[in-house]
Amino acid sequence: MSTATAGRPRVDTENSPGRAEAPRRRSRWPARPSVPVLLLVLALLLPTAALLADGGWPQALRVDLLPGLDSFADWVVDNRETHPFFLYFLLHLANAATDSVAWVHDLLTSVGWAGVLTVATTLAWYAGGAGRKGAGPALVALGSLAGCGLLGLWEQTTETLALMLVAVAVAAVLGLLLGLAAGLSDTAQRLLRPLLDTMQVLPSFAYLLPLVLIFGIGTPSALITTVIYAAPPMVRMTALGLRGADPAVLEASRSLGATPWQRLWTARLPMARPQLFLGLNQTIMMALSMVVIASVVGAGGLGESVYQALKTRDFGQGLTAGLAIVLIAVWLDRTTAAAGARGGVPVGRRDTGIALVAAGLGLLAGSSLGKWPETVTVNIAAPLNTAVDWLVDSVYQDVPVLGGTSAWAGNVTTWVLNPLNDGLQALPWWSLLLLTAALACLVGTWRGALTAVLALTCTGVLGIWDKSLYTLSQVLVAVALTLVLGFAIGILAARVRPVERLLRPVFDAMQTLPQFIYLIPVVQLFNAGRVAAITAAAVYALPAVVRVTTQGLKQVSPDTLEVSRSLGATTWQQIRDVQWPLARPALLVAANQGVVLVLAVVVIGGLVGGGALGFDVVKGLTAGELGTGLIAGAGIVCLGVALDKLTQPADRTLTTDPRH
Repeated sequence: MSTATAGRPRVDTENSPGRAEAPRRRSRWPARPSVPVLLLVLALLLPTAALLADGGWPQALRVDLLPGLDSFADWVVDNRETHPFFLYFLLHLANAATDSVAWVHDLLTSVGWAGVLTVATTLAWYAGGAGRKGAGPALVALGSLAGCGLLGLWEQTTETLALMLVAVAVAAVLGLLLGLAAGLSDTAQRLLRPLLDTMQVLPSFAYLLPLVLIFGIGTPSALITTVIYAAPPMVRMTALGLRGADPAVLEASRSLGATPWQRLWTARLPMARPQLFLGLNQTIMMALSMVVIASVVGAGGLGESVYQALKTRDFGQGLTAGLAIVLIAVWLDRTTAAAGARGGVPVGRRDTGIALVAAGLGLLAGSSLGKWPETVTVNIAAPLNTAVDWLVDSVYQDVPVLGGTSAWAGNVTTWVLNPLNDGLQALPWWSLLLLTAALACLVGTWRGALTAVLALTCTGVLGIWDKSLYTLSQVLVAVALTLVLGFAIGILAARVRPVERLLRPVFDAMQTLPQFIYLIPVVQLFNAGRVAAITAAAVYALPAVVRVTTQGLKQVSPDTLEVSRSLGATTWQQIRDVQWPLARPALLVAANQGVVLVLAVVVIGGLVGGGALGFDVVKGLTAGELGTGLIAGAGIVCLGVALDKLTQPADRTLTTDPRH
């Protein structure tokens, strides 16, 4: 049920007394074919198509946008210092971005490490409700920021915090305004939904391409990219909170003569408080996930340390900086979660006074103590590198029976990736479109099938059909690997509670670590290439798939399982015949999130030999080839939309992304 009609009472026209049975409206579309018939037709048609026609997209159906995009890029470069639009608008925007981040960084530096620690700890204590309730968030804040200093990364931490604070503030305000529009207007919701869905599958590198062209390398490109990337969760959760307001409360407010603005301020927003804080929480997490990507265009901070570690394959340095990012995420997550759980309960004047005094004393002490002392640091990079070197030496080659990771990479390339890519390339373009339409109809609706076919068609029209299929072969293998492991671990976690509790903190850290971190060890284990990119993508997407699968299986009624057990069903029969069918919607969501997260690493995989669309996006960013990068980014978006429709048949609503 769409959100536009969720609150309307349903009238039963068949059983209402005194009402004649209304003639049923005939659908203009044929009924969905049965699964066996469609599979039989495809099984006979596709091999025949491969024999009768050559693969590839016809040249006559292509549109060459590359010259036009390159010409536009040249015009921007030639005119961005003289054209009035750049001088009187974009230049001021760039200066505002640079000045705001620099001002916040100078402020953090001037108050010193002690001032930052005290203010952050006091704020977390106050957000948690002060007193004993706020002790937990306060200790987490203190330990997290102190950990960044102990790792020897305090200066990089302040640079990252400066960018984060400005980006989150702007993204939260922008997301709140757009969320208000989507929550109060059905038209705005319909307009924003496809935009937010596209932003979900658009690779983060693609945001950087036009911004680097306009603003160049530096803070403005990094800040604006982070804002655009981090705003959608706030939009979705604000709209969800407003539309989920209790109708009875709104009706009571209306009966008391409240205006629409008064109802919004006194009823809708207070009831949406949990969703608003959850949206802020997710916006912070999204902004943190852009830290490393933004470092590619000169953002600096912790992301720069991770990016440099990837270049030098220094796993210790990369993981150390990644752990600092995780600590920041834990601090901000616990603080915002505590504020949301407080439920609007006011803090007493006494506790407010204590918080202000403590923060003031900390600021005074911090300004005199200055930078974090270098003697109070711990170097964990060296032992981490030693451990990784030992692991690589142990499993890279000459492993008895198994052969080693180098042999595995070669076998996967020879026996899986190459045949799959060759098979996709050999099939005629129209047969792949037919296969996409049939699978989308089996899973969802004809609208989803039409969207998937149009999205895949766009890759051919843009002239990147072959590269898209090359990338698709990697995505399919990565998604298959992710789903096999994710479903197996999800079943285990759903049935064995200690396993779930053990995996929870591990997955929390994995979902917060930057994507680049996973590339460093897999490149050392498998060498640069497609297997390394696939492995990194599968590891990155695994936590979300496991969590959604576990949640879906746990929601199956215990009574249903007890009935099947009383009828003599084995454990495997309960999983296969009871839990899996009933948890099918959750499993489709898990597959959908696996696709989205794998696609998020496709571009980064281009840095380590993934090739095709990912490499073109990176090339467009680093070599200044806007046309190549934008077309490749559009191709990844099209693949994402097509695969999204194959795994998510339900109507999309303005809800948050389950991977976060």
